[in-house]
Amino acid sequence: MTGSILKLATSRKTARKFSSAPVPMEAVIGALEAARQAPSGANRQPWRFILVDDPELKGRIRRASERGEREMYEKVTGEFREWLLGHGLSQRKPFLEEAPLLVVVLMDRSAPYAKESVWVAIGFILLALEESGLSTLPYTPSNTRYPLDELDAPPEYALEAILPIGYSEDKKQKETKLSLDEIVRRNKWGDRRVYPHP
Repeated sequence: MTGSILKLATSRKTARKFSSAPVPMEAVIGALEAARQAPSGANRQPWRFILVDDPELKGRIRRASERGEREMYEKVTGEFREWLLGHGLSQRKPFLEEAPLLVVVLMDRSAPYAKESVWVAIGFILLALEESGLSTLPYTPSNTRYPLDELDAPPEYALEAILPIGYSEDKKQKETKLSLDEIVRRNKWGDRRVYPHP
């Protein structure tokens, strides 16, 4: 398979540092149009999006998110804590202010398979942004209630992710991915016959 989807998926990487250059809104709207076409349980389309470019509101969302991160970092122990610290992660989330635009992804709690459906839509957004030369990361706040309180969303909606969008200034290399041989089985778990590689 040499199609553009695989190329986009292969080139895409998470960015946590962004240029202050404004993003073309038509590219963001195009990514949301792609998300709109995603499949969903019972076709309920449980995703809703809030575009945030107001600097003061971005600051409040950052402070609210970091409040939850501080609480999480105080409790986390063991291997997960070591992984977080080993990857240079912390309770500080400057990208929530540095990125020119945030797309807050909300989920209708009442819809069947709502979480699964919303994350399929997020996947569509990630590839569409990559195609347009923009970068993001699907940031999931440790306590979603705090930033959600800043957005006046109806109570039936949960905050599922925040996507800071901009041009990447993140020099970190893409994380390595497992090979197909490591993740694919044929018919049953024990059958490791190799599939043709793209």
